[in-house]
Amino acid sequence: MTLGAIAIGFVAGAIAGMFGVGGGVVFVPGLVILLGLNQVDAEATSLLAIVPVAIVGAYRQNAYGNLRLREGALVGVLAVPFAALGVAIVNAVPERAIELAFAALLIYVAIGLLRSDVRE
Repeated sequence: MTLGAIAIGFVAGAIAGMFGVGGGVVFVPGLVILLGLNQVDAEATSLLAIVPVAIVGAYRQNAYGNLRLREGALVGVLAVPFAALGVAIVNAVPERAIELAFAALLIYVAIGLLRSDVRE
């Protein structure tokens, strides 16, 4: 299980870095398919994995002069109550609906990536 998690983290990090998508696009399906987590646990685990990645990314981008601290802090502060709202919703909705919503999100992200590639 540990080796599977390491592999998922490696692949998710590489894909996120190369294509500019969130690692959750790979983390969540990998955790569900390869490690057998349910959808809600996989999404929660993916959210926890964002914390160290965001810290390292913010540190590195600050060195390049790309960090906008005020806007980042605002997003972070607003994320807390909305994350709590998301938890309430995910606990009230059937897991199958969450799976389908996540699949729809992945399709939306894929279409967005294809469109941005076509325009350039």
